[in-house]
Amino acid sequence: MADEKDKNVQHSDKAEHKDEHDHHDEEHGHGAERILVQATRLGRIVNDAPIRVELINREEIQEKAVMRPGNISMLVAETGGVRVQTTSPALGSANIRLQGLYGRYTQLLSDGLPLYGSQAPSIGLLQIPPTDLAHVEIIKGSASSLYGGAALGGVINLISRQPGDQLEGEALLNLTSRDGQDFTTYIAAPLDDRFSGSITAGAHHQSEQDFDNDGWIDMAGYERLTARPRLFFNGENGETLYATVGVMSEQRTGGTRSALTLPSGAPFAQNQDTQRVDAGLVFNRPVKDTLNLNVRASAMVQDHDHLFGTLEENDTHESYLLESSIAGYSQQTDWVVGLAFQSDTYDSDTFPAFNYQYDVPGIFSQVDYTINDTLLTSVSARLDDHSEYGTQFNPRVSLLYRPGEWTVRGSYGRGYFASSPFVEEIEEAGLSRLAPLQNLQEERAQTASIDIGYSSDSIQTSLTLFGSNVDGVTELTPFSSLNNGVLDRVRLVNALEETRIRGSELLMRYYWNDFKFTGSYLYIDSSQQSVNDIVRSEIALTPRHSAGFVAMWEQHGNGRVGFEAYYTGTQQLENNPYRDRSDAYWHLGLMAEITLGKISYFINFENLLDIRQTKEDSLLLPARGPSGRWTTDIWSRNDGFIVNAGIRVQFDGH
Repeated sequence: MADEKDKNVQHSDKAEHKDEHDHHDEEHGHGAERILVQATRLGRIVNDAPIRVELINREEIQEKAVMRPGNISMLVAETGGVRVQTTSPALGSANIRLQGLYGRYTQLLSDGLPLYGSQAPSIGLLQIPPTDLAHVEIIKGSASSLYGGAALGGVINLISRQPGDQLEGEALLNLTSRDGQDFTTYIAAPLDDRFSGSITAGAHHQSEQDFDNDGWIDMAGYERLTARPRLFFNGENGETLYATVGVMSEQRTGGTRSALTLPSGAPFAQNQDTQRVDAGLVFNRPVKDTLNLNVRASAMVQDHDHLFGTLEENDTHESYLLESSIAGYSQQTDWVVGLAFQSDTYDSDTFPAFNYQYDVPGIFSQVDYTINDTLLTSVSARLDDHSEYGTQFNPRVSLLYRPGEWTVRGSYGRGYFASSPFVEEIEEAGLSRLAPLQNLQEERAQTASIDIGYSSDSIQTSLTLFGSNVDGVTELTPFSSLNNGVLDRVRLVNALEETRIRGSELLMRYYWNDFKFTGSYLYIDSSQQSVNDIVRSEIALTPRHSAGFVAMWEQHGNGRVGFEAYYTGTQQLENNPYRDRSDAYWHLGLMAEITLGKISYFINFENLLDIRQTKEDSLLLPARGPSGRWTTDIWSRNDGFIVNAGIRVQFDGH
């Protein structure tokens, strides 16, 4: 893994130049993480960063790639404090919630670029294969000081693999017991002394599944094609260039099966066709011995054709970024200052009243100061001039104290989110029943955390205490449009009272010979008060208790065997006529992979207890909800027991 990690630093915010800091990098055994993280602006080694950055390394990515090769949902879902929440039971879309905050507050990046949009729709999470990832970086808590209004709840940065000195690649074929198929490929090679390149491509299929035979599709069907070439350049004077283009096409189908109907007696198709094209580049150049110029740019255009029953909604999302910064360093101080311009546009052919264009010029800075060998601080701030929500100033202060094998981190930050029509319920049901937006304010948050960690040759453990207060959370409230007493419309409003989240995370890893054991526990105490409520209540779909355990045996070059168990506690439910609280449940899984030379064979058993929400209650509502949705929320699994198996072939230039 060391060689792989050392290759992952080339297109970060600055070169790995500071030998004077490297005495901190000689870590302990299995706990070593010598990766230069890119999610922070100054690109420190992960264990040197005052801002806590959690890593999913290449080894874990390879494990999860054989379990869910079509997308990254399982990869991030099994990280402590991270919850992948299904937002549309009809289409299977999902978003990423960090420490209990809503998924729309999480900024998803690829190599530091918003290639999936500043406000990426939930379905995007299910359209990103993990094939070409080197590692994943996660910042929890407000990162608006680093990335602006899309990162109120945190950042997930997907870091791509970089080509080595010779041709290499892999191909993976996966089949599932639910009639799903995935085929992904990755090829990388040097092109000459300065240039190298890679390309990732995939084809994915899933047939529609109706597990309880009620006529409603419980697992959406889809056909998806993806391709992403990448180009890397390393100049003679230390300059680097990274460029990429991505294309994706998907047709996703849900709703009622052919010739079958809803309780109302009518059929209801719910389909979505997506076409996305994106491009991005990152350029670094040393200006002087202690200065580095960084330029980033990206563009994304995504077309959607929705079908809700007989109503078609066609729209386009566009997102653009242009950013330039200068970073410098000395013996004790690292700093960066930069200018950025972001633009997000939504254009609906069907409902033009909801069209918007958010233009956001901004200035940002970060200063990391090494007080002594055991104490480091980081202060970052960003000033945005949002075209809709005005001036936004967001600071973050972090502190790292590391006596011996212990580390203590503290962090406080403020952030904002530019409200738009696309809360989770609207993404599911469309805009047809949403009243025109009036007097919406931005959503603002304060987040804080204290993290205590210990690492030795065989043990890693950490305890995190965190909290957040969010003002002006946008929510839907039903109303009657025709004074007939029937709630058949919704409007989007800001909550009058702040939303509060308090919680803790506990993580423990133990290494013994070829075995790795990981245990995690997450506690969340959340409360909110909706505009129509007189008392505070728990945030829906936010379990107070959740836990996980993973045991993995692995011998590099031979294979691996793993067992996992995840517990999800009861959750408060909203607008569910069948129950007010969910049941607790366990998810158990078992996987095995054997490697014979360049070929690996794998099999994975998911949801061994065959947990499925429709065994308890119907997914369908007795009548269509005010927002237009026909389903309850997903609070459990909804796929039941599933097996997938396949083959992975690796090749190189030998």
